[in-house]
Amino acid sequence: MSYKVRLPIFEGPFDLLVYLIENAQMSIYDIQVSEITSQYLDYISEMRQRNVNLSSEFMVLAAELIEIKSRMILPKPRLDEELLNVEDPRSQLAERLLAYKRCKKQSEMLAEQERAQSGVFEKPQEDISVYLDNPDVYLNLSIEDFAGAFHAFLGRKQRIEAVRRHYTRVEREKVTMENRMELIRRIFRKTTAGGATSVPFQELVPDLRNRYDVVVSFMSVLQMMRDRYLDAVQKKTYGEITVIAGERDFDRPPDEEGTEREYGNRPEDRHGGGRGDRPEEDQNDQ
Repeated sequence: MSYKVRLPIFEGPFDLLVYLIENAQMSIYDIQVSEITSQYLDYISEMRQRNVNLSSEFMVLAAELIEIKSRMILPKPRLDEELLNVEDPRSQLAERLLAYKRCKKQSEMLAEQERAQSGVFEKPQEDISVYLDNPDVYLNLSIEDFAGAFHAFLGRKQRIEAVRRHYTRVEREKVTMENRMELIRRIFRKTTAGGATSVPFQELVPDLRNRYDVVVSFMSVLQMMRDRYLDAVQKKTYGEITVIAGERDFDRPPDEEGTEREYGNRPEDRHGGGRGDRPEEDQNDQ
């Protein structure tokens, strides 16, 4: 059997050997030495063809693998009591591979800790003894001076509080969806009275800089679309949203036409009709 091996440069011979064993889904305790040795030698041959200089450690391990392979294919001696304790030629290799894997795992853990600490910078301790040797030089305050400064502070605080009592804290009033929908109705009544049928969404938001205003206006438009007062068009993703007057008159409450029913349960949806296929009471209202 021939192998075509295309592998990156490994850190060492055991790194390559562990890769080949894991790639072949073998157990370290039950290595198919013949197969792994062939793949290992193919890798060395390919690296030489690419003029990659391999360390002598690769060749030493290759010799060890060939030796183990040779011992594995030798005829087995008769099984008597003296030969029952013959050591498996692969056992020492398995122990070395396990030790290598443990060391590699620890090195990866240390490397991860190094990466985590690479963004941490320490600030060296500063010498502040110059500020502590003789504090009287910098403060130069007597008890009377300190008491006077504290009294002046209390006086300023009282004057500020006296001024603040003349003012009231003003908080922005939170607009409800009902209020915003009423504002949108007024805007569309004025728009349709002038002959237009659409309004850019931005004109339905009193304060575009206020996120709350934008969200309330957007939710209000969605609710009015559900009630068929409005429709909306967006020609491209993230493009401008144009809000259009819907099929229902703004003066009609939503429960007159049963908009609490989901789309598809209305008579015109079931029969596939438009305005002309609505129930008789709807046609009489128009």
